[in-house]
Amino acid sequence: MLQKNKRVITLLSTLSFAASLAAPAQAAVVASVKPLGFIAAAIADGVTPVEVLLPDGASEHDYSLRPSDIKRLQGADLVVWIGPEMEAFMPKAVAQLPPQKSIELADLASVKPLLVRGEEDDDHDHQDTHQNHDSSAEHHHHGEYNMHLWMSPEIARQSAVAIHAKLLELMPQSRDKLDANLQHFEAELATADTQIGTQLAPVKGKGYFVFHDAYTYFEKHFGLTPTGHFTVNPEIQPGAQRLHQIRTELVEQKAVCVFAEPQFRPAVIDAVARGTKVRSGTLDPLGTDITVSKDSYVKFLSQLSNQYASCLKGA
Repeated sequence: MLQKNKRVITLLSTLSFAASLAAPAQAAVVASVKPLGFIAAAIADGVTPVEVLLPDGASEHDYSLRPSDIKRLQGADLVVWIGPEMEAFMPKAVAQLPPQKSIELADLASVKPLLVRGEEDDDHDHQDTHQNHDSSAEHHHHGEYNMHLWMSPEIARQSAVAIHAKLLELMPQSRDKLDANLQHFEAELATADTQIGTQLAPVKGKGYFVFHDAYTYFEKHFGLTPTGHFTVNPEIQPGAQRLHQIRTELVEQKAVCVFAEPQFRPAVIDAVARGTKVRSGTLDPLGTDITVSKDSYVKFLSQLSNQYASCLKGA
């Protein structure tokens, strides 16, 4: 009898172990894109895990959810995203979640007054060179506002406050830790803000081109002066007319630097800059190489600042 019981217990423990392997780890907070994961991780540190939906190297402009992504969203305690104009792949999945389980940052009362209008000045280029392009890919990018909200230290702070409030509702027992995390984040952010301001002060007024208009919030916050951008949506290569215009400005030395991005290194950038004195740099708008942790958002801002400074200062 004892032997039989032992066998049953062994069988049960084997089954439960197998089940635990088969069950996907339920992340408590799922962020749509990595920089939102950075902000969420600052608040959730030591309380609950944070996962990022968009894989490194993928573009938030044209991603489609996989069945495993939908499972992760449904299993999450909290989903953090920007809004339908940025992540066109999210609204359907989010609509199936209870309202208290998601935060749409662009819709927060504290964020709305901070939104900056989007750039529309490249529209003529889209028409003349991309008649056959599926317009849905660019459509979300042509809303009223620029949706790269994580580029703004102030919007990041407001986002952290909102995430803190939601997690407090979900996990009131972790109040002390959540409060301490928010305090730590706000203090670190204030310090980084001052340091970056000092680092970028000498390059204010220097012209440069960015690959696409993802950086507006960061640039406005720190007083940088871009000459322009190649494209509004990185999925769409700039037209010949636009490239000619940029080339002319580079030759006339209105810009000292041209920035590409890790996932977008189009030959057009090299071609346009060839034979000019313009240096090329890289800006990483998604913090691809940064691991999600409690200090990763501040690291992300500092990395961007270094990327700007190293290319612009050489002038």
